[in-house]
Amino acid sequence: MWGRGHFSRTSLAKSASFSGIVQMDEEVHYSKVEDVVGSHVEDAVTFWAQSISRNKDIVKIGCSLSEVCPHASSVFGNLDPKKIYGGLFSEDKCWYRCKVLKIISDEKCLVRYIDYGNTEILSRSDIAEIPLDLQFSSVAKKYRLWGLQIPSGQAVTQFDQGRIFLGSLIFEKQIKMKIKATYQDGTVIAQAEYGSVDIGEEVAKKGFAEKCRLTSSTNICEGKKSDPGQLVLRNLKSPIPLWGYRSNQSPFIRPKDHLTGRLSLDLKNKNDAGNHVTFPKENLAVGGFNLGSNVSLAKIKQDQKLIEENEKLKTEKEVLLERYKALELKVEQTLQELQQEKATTMDLTKHLESTLKTCVGTRMKNLAAKVEILKEIRCVNINVHFGNDLSDAIQVLDEDCFTIPASLNELEIIWAEYCLAQEKIQTCQNVNEGNILIAKRNEVQQKLYMAVEVFILDVDELPLNKRLKTLQDLSASLEAVYGQAKEGVNSEEILKKFYDWKCNKREEFTSVRSETEVSLQHLVTWFQRTLKAFDLSVEESLTSEDTIGNIDEILEKTESSVCKELEISLIEQGDADKEITLNTYSQVVQKIRSEERLIATVQSKYKDSVEFKKQIIECLNKSPNVDHLLSIKKTLKSLKAQLRWKLVEKNNLEESDDHDGSEIEEIKQEITQLRNSVFQEIYHEQEEYEKLNSLVLKWFPELPLLHPEIGLLKYMNSGGLLTMSLERDLLDAEPMKELSRKRPLVCSEVNGQIILLKGYSVDVDTEARVIQRAAAYHRAWREAKEESGLLPLIFLFLCKSDPMAYLMVPYYPRANLSAIQSSMPLTLEEALKVMKGVAQGLHTLHKADIIHGSLHQNNVFALNRQHGIVGDFDFTKSVSQRASVNMMVGDLSLLSPELKMGKPASPSSDLYAYGCLLLWLSVQNQEFDTNEDGIPKVDQFHLDDNVKSLLYSLIYCRSSVTAEQVFNAECFLLPKGKSTPNSEKDTEYTPKKEEE
Repeated sequence: MWGRGHFSRTSLAKSASFSGIVQMDEEVHYSKVEDVVGSHVEDAVTFWAQSISRNKDIVKIGCSLSEVCPHASSVFGNLDPKKIYGGLFSEDKCWYRCKVLKIISDEKCLVRYIDYGNTEILSRSDIAEIPLDLQFSSVAKKYRLWGLQIPSGQAVTQFDQGRIFLGSLIFEKQIKMKIKATYQDGTVIAQAEYGSVDIGEEVAKKGFAEKCRLTSSTNICEGKKSDPGQLVLRNLKSPIPLWGYRSNQSPFIRPKDHLTGRLSLDLKNKNDAGNHVTFPKENLAVGGFNLGSNVSLAKIKQDQKLIEENEKLKTEKEVLLERYKALELKVEQTLQELQQEKATTMDLTKHLESTLKTCVGTRMKNLAAKVEILKEIRCVNINVHFGNDLSDAIQVLDEDCFTIPASLNELEIIWAEYCLAQEKIQTCQNVNEGNILIAKRNEVQQKLYMAVEVFILDVDELPLNKRLKTLQDLSASLEAVYGQAKEGVNSEEILKKFYDWKCNKREEFTSVRSETEVSLQHLVTWFQRTLKAFDLSVEESLTSEDTIGNIDEILEKTESSVCKELEISLIEQGDADKEITLNTYSQVVQKIRSEERLIATVQSKYKDSVEFKKQIIECLNKSPNVDHLLSIKKTLKSLKAQLRWKLVEKNNLEESDDHDGSEIEEIKQEITQLRNSVFQEIYHEQEEYEKLNSLVLKWFPELPLLHPEIGLLKYMNSGGLLTMSLERDLLDAEPMKELSRKRPLVCSEVNGQIILLKGYSVDVDTEARVIQRAAAYHRAWREAKEESGLLPLIFLFLCKSDPMAYLMVPYYPRANLSAIQSSMPLTLEEALKVMKGVAQGLHTLHKADIIHGSLHQNNVFALNRQHGIVGDFDFTKSVSQRASVNMMVGDLSLLSPELKMGKPASPSSDLYAYGCLLLWLSVQNQEFDTNEDGIPKVDQFHLDDNVKSLLYSLIYCRSSVTAEQVFNAECFLLPKGKSTPNSEKDTEYTPKKEEE
């Protein structure tokens, strides 16, 4: 036992700040050094820490608790504050060893986790018994910085900051503790160092603690160490932040507590919530030495027990007070509800009293209003409700139904016979056999003419327009009522079901209307009898029973009848009724449409017959005259001879030594006039060929057979492109050497237009294929001409002296994409406009089943930098031969992946080349990254979303895209690029080599 006599003056002097509190054990503890890790902070000088040497103990304890505690029984009865239990930490739901510090209620306890130092309030269900092998001393110890104390009167904010600062120095850090002394409750007084940093000095420097003053007072240091009331107040006002909330915690770290809960409870649990202040545990442990000889330990424990009971009573009082207030509030609410209910009942009673006074008048007024509405409804046609409009429409369709005249059937038979005769003539190759077929055709033509006349007379007598107008008006009126008709409804059963439904509805309505009229008549009779009862001039004596009778029953029945009729008349049809009427309406509409189509067919055939009659009169038993064409050819022959003679004369003059310049100039002018005259006659010849071509297609397929000398069949096979009157030597052609890499190219001028002549070497087989491919291209262009997006072909002619075929096309110098991009690149807006035209050109070709196969930057032209067209291709090569050439745009191959794998060319391969060109124009010659298949990566460029979406479709998903869809793409409808004005737009470009 400790006593006063055991202390010497020297020892008292050395430990004045811990007098009566510290138990010195110099042999065992003093100057001993420990390596620990901080786990919990109480204030700026007090904290808990774990010894590094017990690292394995913490791991073993955690494993043992996780196996034992989930299956252990919860505690019950009185809890032993000296015993160690297992506690379920609320935040991580893991088990840790704990001791009970205080019983708060029957269900709640305050516990301290002895291996970490923090506290928590737990339910009894979260506390479990643990075996004896886990009942050993705690891993964590409570430490206090040597020679420091909390300054008296320290502000709450500074107190919290001091605690935070100490936590930043020791929490989860390995610190060296030089032990100076030990409290009897186990608190260790030590000097703490982290590396070369003295933690106590750092805390003192910051002003969060002060050095203990040497005094004879026995309790100065400890009193300043922890004033319980102040600590509780500070913890309540300013919660301490959670230290060390880390994901990679070591086994030394304590269980994490809430910011507002765990740390404040460490201090709060040392005090009551009331006005009583209890002594810290370490103060109580030293008995009279600390508190004085006048206070006994038993008395202190008794006072502590009384304080706890008083706290418990105060808690129960607060609970009862809250219940009382809740009941009082409920009573007040109930009273208010009763008062509201009473007021509502009184208002209802007053309303009923006032209503009873006017009951008869109100009832009669309502009945009169309903009868007035019923009168208006009876005046309005209610055919829709019972399908009278549909039955009327069916009657109109059945009574005046249009039938095809018999003459039309006969006309169709003869017309088919006439077409067959024309086909036989067209395929005939022998003139004699053709003459026989022409005679038979003429006979059928006479019969057809007579049948047409009969048909026209029959149709003239029919009121087609009137009937068509009736059908259109009928359809419009029904559509206004019923809306859009359903498709695919055609059954006579529908009409039968409609008529049955209509009869039932009519019977029901008639019955209801009769009942209404009877009820109203009874009411009128009652009024007449009542009038006599109240008429004083009537001498007849009537009793009230005879007069009044059962007026309530009469009124009730009358109101019921009127309401029922109103309901039938006003309420919309049910689903079953709607289905019947809509099916019938669809059936009627189908009959109307069928009859309209029949009338349209007759009118169309009538129009064709009138046109046939008008034209056939000029052609009956006649053959068209080709003399005008022969005359043009004769004139052409003469003009060409004159032109050739003038060319020879000019050459002779130029070669002579004494030639006259004025004479040569005069001959040149004559040559120009003759050349223009030749082309004028060639155009006239083409017009005459076109007229004859039309006659062949309509009436005279025998023309090519009867007049082979005019070459009409060649003209027709070439689609009007081939001319036999044009020759190479008639043109004033200038060779284009810089462009003639693959074939001869010459430039000339025809009627003020600069043209380009492309020469193709041909033989007998190649000539036919060239004409066939060029004709197909030309026909596709003629469908839309300027809107086709294609380079037009002007003429195709064959050279008589050499095996050459010449194709005449317009010449657009330096207008291909390659030349433009190398001199003055297109803006994004201009590029989109140009590529929209190119998409139109591909659509025109693909619609005609033509695959370009040779789309590249040299074969796409940007006219005026706004309108893009697709150039023609090499007509001597097949599509597979054209598509096999690997053209490059920059570093990007225009050859699609499927072509590289040996698959045939398709519209998809054209669109791939188109997509690569669009990407090349959009990124302005930037470098391309490609994948292992050589396909460009679109994601590497910053492009408009619509353009990027189109590029994805063209380069990666071409199988599901057509040229028409590309033409209508969003980026072409609303181009996002902004063009900048350029004064050099109309200047000359640097000449570049062009391909096609």
